[in-house]
Amino acid sequence: MTQIAIVVYPQFTALDFIGPYEVLRNLPGAQVRFVWHEPGPVAADSGVLLVGATHSFDETPSPDVVLVPGGPGFAEAARDPKVRTWLTSVAPTADWVASVCTGSLVLAAAGLLEGKRATSHWVAVNQLSAWGATPVTDERIVFPAPGDRVVTAAGVSAGIDLGLWLAGQIAGAERAKAIQLFIEYDPQPPFDSGHRSKAGAGTVSRSMAMLTRDSLRPGPLKAASALLWESAVRRVRR
Repeated sequence: MTQIAIVVYPQFTALDFIGPYEVLRNLPGAQVRFVWHEPGPVAADSGVLLVGATHSFDETPSPDVVLVPGGPGFAEAARDPKVRTWLTSVAPTADWVASVCTGSLVLAAAGLLEGKRATSHWVAVNQLSAWGATPVTDERIVFPAPGDRVVTAAGVSAGIDLGLWLAGQIAGAERAKAIQLFIEYDPQPPFDSGHRSKAGAGTVSRSMAMLTRDSLRPGPLKAASALLWESAVRRVRR
């Protein structure tokens, strides 16, 4: 059995974890847990979609795979003492610790990316340096160095790629290929603006406006400011 623990926190972005979930749940013997402080509904960033946390952190002391998604609520999750304590306690024994999008900043705040290369959503990736990580802007997945078990993926849809890579590591390439066909993941988008380097100025501006709409909500804004302050104090005190 492979126990997969996916952290679901208020104001997560749904595709960040739904993509890799659809891949990883098809592993042989997979047991997926959506974990939070306690079982119950957790609202996504839309405020409309609810996902049920199936297990608490305390009920999940030794998962094989840990996945942290991103979303406007990432800063509050990153500052949550229970989240940090759980991540630091399960990381040493997990086979893989992974993040999608700004989930990497949650890992970073827990001290799991110190001295490592890592990525995140393009709008937030440079914040990783405040936590001692090396931001990577041109790789969709930043694979772990030899002997390491922490892998980070870029924004949102990159979680599907991450899930397939993890599936290959856990169950072999042939199983991962079968899963890819099962979910018919054969991306052929009608537009070619999925990376900032390929998007025009107008597209970047419109995308930033969409991101700002979510990040300027009072809760996420306050938490993000507090998290930036914490990282600044950390640098001064080192």
